[in-house]
Amino acid sequence: MFLPGVDIDPRDHLALTEHATELAVLISLLGAGLSIDRAPGWRRWQATWRLLTVSMVLTIAGIAAAGATLLGLSVGAALLLGAAIAPTDPVLAADVQVGEPSVDGAPNDTEDQVRLTLTSEAGLNDGLAFPFVFAAIAIATHGAAPSQWLGHWLAYDLVLRVAVGLAIGWLAGRGLSRIIFNPPRPFSPLADTNEGFVAVGAILITYGVTEIAHGYGFLSVFVAAVTLRNRQPAHGYHKTLHLFTGQIEQLLSVGLLLVLGGAISDGILGALTWRGVAVAVLVIFVIRPVASRLALMKTATRADERRAIEFFGIRGIGSIFYVSFAVGHAPFSHSDELWAVTVATIVLSIFIHGVTATPVMRELDRRRNRRAARRPSRSRQRVRRTAATRSSTAGRSSGERGRKAVARWPVASITKSPPSWRVSSRGRLSRWPRRRSCA
Repeated sequence: MFLPGVDIDPRDHLALTEHATELAVLISLLGAGLSIDRAPGWRRWQATWRLLTVSMVLTIAGIAAAGATLLGLSVGAALLLGAAIAPTDPVLAADVQVGEPSVDGAPNDTEDQVRLTLTSEAGLNDGLAFPFVFAAIAIATHGAAPSQWLGHWLAYDLVLRVAVGLAIGWLAGRGLSRIIFNPPRPFSPLADTNEGFVAVGAILITYGVTEIAHGYGFLSVFVAAVTLRNRQPAHGYHKTLHLFTGQIEQLLSVGLLLVLGGAISDGILGALTWRGVAVAVLVIFVIRPVASRLALMKTATRADERRAIEFFGIRGIGSIFYVSFAVGHAPFSHSDELWAVTVATIVLSIFIHGVTATPVMRELDRRRNRRAARRPSRSRQRVRRTAATRSSTAGRSSGERGRKAVARWPVASITKSPPSWRVSSRGRLSRWPRRRSCA
């Protein structure tokens, strides 16, 4: 036993596991949204949109197919396995995410394309995985026949709840930014207090309101955090909020990983077979990279950065939340095997990505710095070539340029006060310092 006389197996405490992991994911989503300096946009977040729409769907389908083929899972259980493992985790992905927000106009050296894409993907796909979790619950409850659940799922779980989450998150971010930075008189801005717990409490209230309105709270919290970050982006209070949420996130991560280790020692991996290990290996090394490569084809992302984005799909605490949530709401066959494969995938991801994240990101930073150092010299060479070309053509084209410029001068101004022109050695046209008569 990990703790004598204490049972910490998450399978025996589904409600406690669900709420503890839910809180950890919420705090990490808030921190991820506050750390992103680049405002959302179709072109600025192009890689993120592709990962969410193409890679995530392909990853869920690939994991579900592997679970049904190798493990013999039912349709609902296989879909739950894919929906739980496919989202990348914002809790354990600190090494490949952007750093603290930049304020006072200072450039953020850590917000490169790789870190931005992985951070924004982890922030959004936690909420967007929920429709597939609800699809698995519907199949486990009503059967695999689409006529029993598909219409309600498309209209309610996929469209309506996503729209509600996005709308409430945006409105909450705008309203919270008004309260923090520019409240109506006679109230003073919350940013003057330099305390972070008030805004964190407001974000948690946003989550509760969204859930009551039947939206996806994870999605709403991240959208609210990103919206808040892009209001008064140079204000130092953003750094205070990020620091406060980061401290809470680290405490929750350490505690949950400690409990996860105890659950492993208590036998949560007892149902794991070599086929389950094969599924975990396929998720890390085949399914995620292949799906992401297909999603990022023909994008402006550099090849080495694409490979990093494809590989670093870190799994973590969010997967435990989805499994505990679904198992607590519907009867799933092979639930012990679902837990075992999920935990095995998390452990393998923590080990592989934890060992490789720092050296890979350091190498990408070195390459990026070398390219940035070469860029000014290339620009100077381009300027020299342009100047040489202009000087070589100045003599033979000066007369023609002068005639064209005089021809474009209005007739009235020529007769009234005609200017005199000269052509410089670089072929530029200018007026003499003194005017001459046309007579």
